[in-house]
Amino acid sequence: MEESAETISIENAKQDKSAFSQLFQQYYTFLYRYLFKLTMNKEMTEDLLQETMIRAYINLPKFRYQSKFSTWLISIATRLYLDEQRKSKRDRKRQLQLTENEKRKMKWELEQGNMDWSLHLDLFASLSIETRTLILLRHYYGYSIEEISAMTKLRKGTVKSRIHYALKKLREEWSDETR
Repeated sequence: MEESAETISIENAKQDKSAFSQLFQQYYTFLYRYLFKLTMNKEMTEDLLQETMIRAYINLPKFRYQSKFSTWLISIATRLYLDEQRKSKRDRKRQLQLTENEKRKMKWELEQGNMDWSLHLDLFASLSIETRTLILLRHYYGYSIEEISAMTKLRKGTVKSRIHYALKKLREEWSDETR
């Protein structure tokens, strides 16, 4: 039985790092395109691609030719992506819980000091951390849009629009609550 070129490349890659590098280069564009379509995020694509390469290198001796090599790479990349999504979901839930706990703690501390927790603070606490940060930097600390842009590494237009839409949301919710 004659071995295919792919089988020979894989067997060489199991023995030699530079052969593995050449093998991975063969599939780089294919895998990059797949991951980019999956994530729609360039940075995440590059991170997952690098992690896929590492996992493939470590687990190459376990490759048993039960599928195409490209299918094996895709399965590694897909599992890594799904794990990342699960982790992100857990992190978001954890952050939301921490925010709620902090909000309750602040409410309690203010009430102990005979101060009121206003609707403004409740609405403000409902914003994402990133949005609250931008509003605080702009309207509490008085930084310019340019300064905030430099601090957060966001484009000026992005900073302006996020602040604008967050304030608009707060105004709408405030007007709904006071009716």
